[in-house]
Amino acid sequence: MNRRMFLSSCLGLAMAGGIAHAQAPLQKLSFAWAPNPQTPQVDVATEKGLFRAAGLDIDMVSFPSGREAFEALLGGQMDVAFMAEFPAATGALRRQNFAVIADLTRYRGQRVISSGKTLDLKSAHDLAGKKLGTTLGTNVEFFTDVLLDRAGITAEIVNAGPADLLPALVRGDIDAAVMFPTFYEVAKTTLGADYRELRSTDYILHNVIAASGTALGGKQELLGKFLGALVKADAAIAQDPAAAQAAVSLHLNGMMKPATLAAMWADFDIRVQLDADLLSLIAAEGAWMVKRGVVKATEPPTEATFRPYLADGPLKAVAADRVKLQ
Repeated sequence: MNRRMFLSSCLGLAMAGGIAHAQAPLQKLSFAWAPNPQTPQVDVATEKGLFRAAGLDIDMVSFPSGREAFEALLGGQMDVAFMAEFPAATGALRRQNFAVIADLTRYRGQRVISSGKTLDLKSAHDLAGKKLGTTLGTNVEFFTDVLLDRAGITAEIVNAGPADLLPALVRGDIDAAVMFPTFYEVAKTTLGADYRELRSTDYILHNVIAASGTALGGKQELLGKFLGALVKADAAIAQDPAAAQAAVSLHLNGMMKPATLAAMWADFDIRVQLDADLLSLIAAEGAWMVKRGVVKATEPPTEATFRPYLADGPLKAVAADRVKLQ
């Protein structure tokens, strides 16, 4: 090998070594999440490689429900988990070791569904004295109580599992049902011309990300990077909603078509944030749980009870303007 070739070879090895040194290994973060139509930031961040670009290797683990994902988080199996805000209220009342670090989407399309054969539902007052199916111990029960209370009426509450409410409605065992949003489309298809719905914003569901106490204590920087990727996904969704809907549909294995998602998203506020509305809702849910005896407390909870369970540090580190908490 002549001197020029030798120097060229050494330079090439030095450059390769420098590149390898610059590319730090990805840092792992475990995430309890299952494909769903409510958290498009996760789908987009995955499809566009935003997590990897942030230096993260996200280990996604699927759970059947947000409640089970939350239990895994509390058990130390997960760093972060997706769920509705309702389990967070329970966890805070029980002083468990976690905190909500972001609110990804807000759903304003809650509804009560009936069959025209049984009840031609037009207003909340039509529910007075009727058999109203819901799933006890969940946010849809909370919504049911808020709806009835604000209308100043009472109804006969019938408890049923999420998948059992529509069959009960079809059989006429109940007059109307308050079910999870994922069942709305199948209810509309099943009931056809008999489908009736009453929409309400008495309860606005928040889809949140919670972090374990361990992650909050030792992985603050990684949590910030994780949320930073989701904030970037927000921008991509706003720029090209159709592409975002396609990404969600892909992860759902085509179970929900982009056109259906587009209609559903009309009721969604899609933006990573952490604000006072979420705190107020969690406090209201907590007070409701204590009043019903679901969770025991020595004194009625207030917003101050729940404020420590909204950790704004990770989101402030990457997008301070999205945090509106005192």
